Amino acid sequence: MNFKSLIFASVILCFCECEFCNRDGTGDECHQQVGDTPKPSIYSKEVNEKWSALLLEISKANDEYKECPSSNCSCHFSVIQRDMSNFKNGITHQMIKAAQTRGTKYQIINHRLYRAKACMFPARCAGVEHFLSKIKSKIPDIEFILNTRDWPQVSKYHNQLQPVLSFSKTSDYYDILYPAWSFWEGGPAIKLYPQGLGRWDRHRESLKRASEGWSWDRKISLGFFRGSRTTEERDPLVLLSREEPDLVDAKYTKNQAWKSNEDTLDAPPAEEVSLADHCRYKYLFNFRGVAASFRLKHLFLCKSLVFHVGDEWIEFFYPAMKPWVHYVPVRSGATKEDIKKLLNFVKENDDVAKRIADQGFEFIWNNLKMKDVTCYWRRLLKQYSKNLKYKPSLDESLIEIKYSS
Repeated sequence: MNFKSLIFASVILCFCECEFCNRDGTGDECHQQVGDTPKPSIYSKEVNEKWSALLLEISKANDEYKECPSSNCSCHFSVIQRDMSNFKNGITHQMIKAAQTRGTKYQIINHRLYRAKACMFPARCAGVEHFLSKIKSKIPDIEFILNTRDWPQVSKYHNQLQPVLSFSKTSDYYDILYPAWSFWEGGPAIKLYPQGLGRWDRHRESLKRASEGWSWDRKISLGFFRGSRTTEERDPLVLLSREEPDLVDAKYTKNQAWKSNEDTLDAPPAEEVSLADHCRYKYLFNFRGVAASFRLKHLFLCKSLVFHVGDEWIEFFYPAMKPWVHYVPVRSGATKEDIKKLLNFVKENDDVAKRIADQGFEFIWNNLKMKDVTCYWRRLLKQYSKNLKYKPSLDESLIEIKYSS
């Protein structure tokens, strides 16, 4: 059954079940006694009216979705085109000089990779250099400024147009998106991953295995979240968990800034949970951190249903993924009641929930392989090179990067 048929069946079945009972409570298929006021079943008219608008919204989203070709990282090329369209008049040497304080300078000259001696976050630079070293033989002479901070650098409202590459941004920034260093190394370091989250290739395989051990029907039917209290946006889910532990299991863990239980919303910090153990749960919540969250891509590989909170912050692969096609969208600032409604919806529409979870997994599995990340870097820098209005010469202050993985 295709998605449209599944949604249609969900809506029609609800109406049909209601019609089996006459208004006076009689009818061969009616099990309700006159005068009884039982809790509505999932097929009752009340429940159908509650969810029909949402089911139709999901149907519309899936109807309008066009699957992108998975070859040559084509799913993500529109992001490169959009980011580089800001530089349609070209990138000058003066623009590069003006942007140098916003990141680390890199050059590829005669297919050799060079970088400024100082890198603010060496592991992050190393994560990027893994990919640059793979593609340098295919890239013409270029130079660019790469931001390894969490935050984008070039605001549309407070800065002049400057070409700075950043891993994450909102629509308020001119920054050019690149694949985060954490695809290889330099991701956030926590107790379970003391060297930092990285090696996406290995996590792809390990999480796929974990998902196979926790099929949809075996998963625990709870909303689940573990993470530090980076923003107060996460509080409603954690508070809902304390009020309704049969609906949500969400707790705060320590981070480097933790000093007391006040930093974990007046409760002792919870133990961290491995990515593989997230696969035990049917509904996984993703929140942004300081910027976009590194965990998002991992959650999809559990074949669980991902609840993605907020749509402001993106990485390069986010725009190709669509709400209600690949994940459940949760608005920024959602209340406990908003979250509870969404969880009750997916619980009462399990087939729809599973289909969205499967589609989210398939997208990430097919369109975010390591070769897609390398491909994106190659296509990004080739497009970038076309916008340079000068031919760079070697900056003698840089050091050559001879990367070995």
